[in-house]
Amino acid sequence: MKKVARHPWRHRWRHSLRLRLITVFVLLALAMGVVFLGGMQRAFSTGWRDAARPLITDYMDRLVAELGTPPDVGRAQALATRLPIAIRIAGPQVNWQSHPDRPDWRNRPAFEGRASDWLSRSTADGHRVSFGLGTVAWQGGPHGIGWITLALLLALIAAAYVYVRRLLRPLDDIRAGAERFGRGVFDAPIPLRRRDELGDLAQRINTMAHDIEGMLDAKRGLLLALSHELRSPLTRARLNAELLPTTAQGTGAATGGGNRERAALLRDLGEMRDLISDLLESERLASPHAALQRESSDLAALVLETVADLPTAAGVVLDLAPGLPLIALDRTRMRLLLRNLLDNALRYSVDAAQPPRIALTREAGGVMLEVRDFGPGVDATQLERLTEPFYRTDSARQRATGGVGLGLYLCQLVAQAHGSRLEVRRCEPGLSVRLLLNL
Repeated sequence: MKKVARHPWRHRWRHSLRLRLITVFVLLALAMGVVFLGGMQRAFSTGWRDAARPLITDYMDRLVAELGTPPDVGRAQALATRLPIAIRIAGPQVNWQSHPDRPDWRNRPAFEGRASDWLSRSTADGHRVSFGLGTVAWQGGPHGIGWITLALLLALIAAAYVYVRRLLRPLDDIRAGAERFGRGVFDAPIPLRRRDELGDLAQRINTMAHDIEGMLDAKRGLLLALSHELRSPLTRARLNAELLPTTAQGTGAATGGGNRERAALLRDLGEMRDLISDLLESERLASPHAALQRESSDLAALVLETVADLPTAAGVVLDLAPGLPLIALDRTRMRLLLRNLLDNALRYSVDAAQPPRIALTREAGGVMLEVRDFGPGVDATQLERLTEPFYRTDSARQRATGGVGLGLYLCQLVAQAHGSRLEVRRCEPGLSVRLLLNL
């Protein structure tokens, strides 16, 4: 994280295909410009110089002849005024230069008096005449051309960025669509903006999402159908099991072992009934078309009713704030949530120092419900997975204490259906489950 904070642009460049494409475009443009300018300069410095040298040499000879012997300063001044050239004369009689206010020219080879310089000539009387460029109207042009070239290059880079961003816009749509599909939201497919490779990829992902949605719907339908079909024979089996002691007493065959077997059978049948009920309710709530039967309810009274219906919840501590406002709730689903949270807290409070606690407090915009136990709790690495379906901690996998892992998942679905979300926290000792119900 520190490395990302110190170099955010480097991190963004490494993880952005768009920025890397722009970088490649800029480097390619600069490389092409350097290669082009270098090649043109090389071509002009070799071929054109060799072609122009005889012409310039002959022209220099004519200019020196026009100055006379010894060189006439007046004629030199007239030439420097009429032509865009600078003239310097150095010798025993005349020492003169046409541009004395340009000291930077003194370092030019044309004014150093080198015998090999083809822009210099020696006269018969020992004078050295050197020529160079003078003040011309277009002398400041290269600077303006340089700034214009830079502006054009920046404009091309900006246009390339906009174009590449437009080309890669389907990637943003694909990323957003993948996030939606991962959350189980299939009602908004990825928009198809173009008919190219990215458009084809978006179409294939939409097809895949449609197939996944179909498989999920088929799984949900199969699970609902099986659950419905299992409820009837399960109810008959439980009824027959409850009638066993009466039949056995009539024949004088009732024993203590038979009663234990009957109790074990009824317990297993009850677990199967609760599992089927939870599966049906979870599939209903997980459906995007799940509807709640909301009505103004007193949450504190609903808590008291739920605690009273659980025989094992007699010792639960109630901390219910007075004067709580009425909330629009689905009473059946909220009672299911309270029962599961209480059952979960009681299951892991068998050897705890304190009984579970239920608290209702007034919060900004709603009522906060908290169910806390003082049991062993869970490991921090397992905390975020407690609301996943069929997930059980290692300690919960024991047959005597653990369920099938649907309790907190079902509570999460009920909370989400009411516009809230479960917040599971470690309390040392124990575990706290909270949710805020908005008014």
